[in-house]
Amino acid sequence: MEMHQIRYFLAVCDHGSFTRAAQFSYISQPSLTQAIKKLEDELGGELFTRDRAGCLLTSLGRLVEPNFRKIYKETTATKADAIRFTQLNNIPLRIGLMATIGAQRLSPVFAHYQQEFPNIEFELIIDSETNLLKQLESDLLDLVISAPTQLLASPYQSTLLYTERYVVAFNSKHRFNQLTKIGLKEIQSEPYLDRLNCELRDKLRAICQDEEINLYATYRSNSEDWIVNLVRTGMGVALMPEYTLPLCADDLSCRYLCNPEISRQIYAIYYPQIKKKAEISALLTSLSNA
Repeated sequence: MEMHQIRYFLAVCDHGSFTRAAQFSYISQPSLTQAIKKLEDELGGELFTRDRAGCLLTSLGRLVEPNFRKIYKETTATKADAIRFTQLNNIPLRIGLMATIGAQRLSPVFAHYQQEFPNIEFELIIDSETNLLKQLESDLLDLVISAPTQLLASPYQSTLLYTERYVVAFNSKHRFNQLTKIGLKEIQSEPYLDRLNCELRDKLRAICQDEEINLYATYRSNSEDWIVNLVRTGMGVALMPEYTLPLCADDLSCRYLCNPEISRQIYAIYYPQIKKKAEISALLTSLSNA
């Protein structure tokens, strides 16, 4: 069996479908399916059962998954050690970022940190919090930056990085540009663009029910970029974390949401032992002080 077959197998386990696993692995779905089929032929049985909802591990799949995760984890660690040795002690940091975390606040921190530590190489993985935590558990990531709705229990450790307020985003020619503050009641009269990945959707829905506010979504997307660009075209307005929006966009404006204010807290999530690495400890300090 080949290491890429094990990697594809684990991607299907983590993402629940061949399609999403192929997208995550940056290969075509037929190539991934063929690799899994060859692995099944070698092991003598099917590893997944598939239906419209996705795919599930068979008994054989459940049997081999723990060993495959161990093999992949040890191989990844060995590769990282080899990279450190062969590239003059360059150190790769693997950071998972929840899909709704914008680059505006963090990218300058990473840039400054790399100037201070030129032997550091970043690998940034964008995914859902659930998938990122699975990768953290499998030692495929060093830490995860996310906005958990509640703090994670042991064995995870969390460091607060910053608090981020929600804003109302709209085209710069929109009538909202004349206002200094905007509440939910003003938004309900506008075409609303719904962010499906928003971790505060349930909280927002509860607030709207209590206030008898109806936000009718004319467009929904799990992509922050699509929502931002539709706002810029004037297709509607959106509620977004403030650091998700691009800086200096002439066709985009925003105001802080009021009545009520909504905010989220951004955390770095990791295992306690990882903080013993000097490069991780220094990065956490840089992120916390930004």
